[in-house]
Amino acid sequence: MQSELRSPLVRQTVREMEAYAPPEDPQRLARVLGVPVEQIVKLDANENPYGCSPRVAEALGQCGGYHLYPDPDQEEARHLVAAYAGVEPAQVMLGNGSDELIDLLMRALLDPGDELLDFSPSFAMYAFNAQHYAARVVEVPRDEAFDIDPELAFRVASLRTRLALVAAPNNPTGNPVRPEVLERLLEGGWIVAVDEAYAEFCGTSFAPLVRERENLVALRTFSKWAGLAGLRVGYAILPQGLAAHLWKLKPPFNVNVAALAAAKATLGDLDYLRANIARIVAERDRLIAALAGVPYLRPYPSEGNFVLCRVVGRDAFQLRQALVQRGILIRHYRHPRLRDCIRISVGRPQDTEALLAALSSW
Repeated sequence: MQSELRSPLVRQTVREMEAYAPPEDPQRLARVLGVPVEQIVKLDANENPYGCSPRVAEALGQCGGYHLYPDPDQEEARHLVAAYAGVEPAQVMLGNGSDELIDLLMRALLDPGDELLDFSPSFAMYAFNAQHYAARVVEVPRDEAFDIDPELAFRVASLRTRLALVAAPNNPTGNPVRPEVLERLLEGGWIVAVDEAYAEFCGTSFAPLVRERENLVALRTFSKWAGLAGLRVGYAILPQGLAAHLWKLKPPFNVNVAALAAAKATLGDLDYLRANIARIVAERDRLIAALAGVPYLRPYPSEGNFVLCRVVGRDAFQLRQALVQRGILIRHYRHPRLRDCIRISVGRPQDTEALLAALSSW
């Protein structure tokens, strides 16, 4: 009764929002199927199948200090991240995953009615987060190859356009952003935030350009390449004029002690992690070739650690459900241009084999 009485006090924007649909919990699926969780093949969240550096466990075991708040300035971690990314420490801010940093950007830039350019289809959290601020999401449709047409962005933008979010490579389609496209978008005067969650898998980054462009932001994460998705640590590389305003908004202790220790240990073991990246890239290429041999699938090229496939002559959602019943989790989307598509994260070779066996028998 109390919740019913209080619900009108919730902001109208929030009341009208649809909840975000996250990937399925493998523990829950294992219980439903009556199998050990180790038998679930999890290929739906673009996680690193090889996990984090062994040094992370050592660092967490020796960390201590859990009764104290973490460094609000993140000084040591920012210096290590800056050296890794090839930027200055003053440009770096760490966040509770890059999701928090996207939210901080929106808090800083979007008043109600201001506009976000969303190059759809792309990462659904961009448009989802913009709703929190009653901002207007202006969709800029990608072309048939899922590339960005910057001239279309200029045609739909207005004086209230404040932010453009560009995934590079794009999730879920896997294609990169051409440098000339980014340069053209920067001419709009908006803040252009390049989400480089998968940059390590494609080998290119726009982060060094932040020093030269006052309206460019690069967003990075330790979740994918470094296997720290469960600890939630990401970072933004910011022009200093914008950074000063985001520091006003950042909660002082937003990245916990364990996450900071894990990030620092990660950056001390780059050779190990780069070897895992090479394994994932090789398995991605093998997976694309194998999926191309499935009669009802058309895989797209990808520079991430995932592959988007169009399902031809069959129902993509039904395929996803059939795989779930076999303990294999993949992603399906409600976006109109992706309803006949599935996205498959790159797993280990044995995960690929289990997937291919299930696909051949469906």
